[in-house]
Amino acid sequence: MPIWVDADACPGVIKEILFRAAERAQIATTLVANQYIKTPPSKVISSIQVGQGFDVADNEIVLRVTAGDLVITGDIPLAAEVVEKGAQALSPRGESYTKETIRQRLNMRDFMETLRNSGVQTGGPATLNHTDRQTFANKLDRWIAKQDKQKKACP
Repeated sequence: MPIWVDADACPGVIKEILFRAAERAQIATTLVANQYIKTPPSKVISSIQVGQGFDVADNEIVLRVTAGDLVITGDIPLAAEVVEKGAQALSPRGESYTKETIRQRLNMRDFMETLRNSGVQTGGPATLNHTDRQTFANKLDRWIAKQDKQKKACP
């Protein structure tokens, strides 16, 4: 199962974790973005540059993702779409988006947007810290281990 990365807003440190994990586990990892994204020379790591425009990269990921794939994104609506298709979604902070949690996350996102549109200063997300990076790396390792276990179980 491949990994798809919503790369326009993905922090560089998270990309580095993904690159190391992809090489170690030999898992196809594709970064999708509206701009050129530099990737290390690799048989398993690639990038797709899509046209400019609102949600163009997100739409490309939704088009290509299949059940069981992993999508790395902080975009809640994109996460909802890929979860609906049977894929797994993980934020750069290590938060898993699931069918059980995605509706609540969408509602909170919409509520915060309503507050911002009415002039309330809500601030942005906190800076990505060491704990966030570690949480992300641990969740990614668990997903990879699960993939390895499934490969071994299937003759």
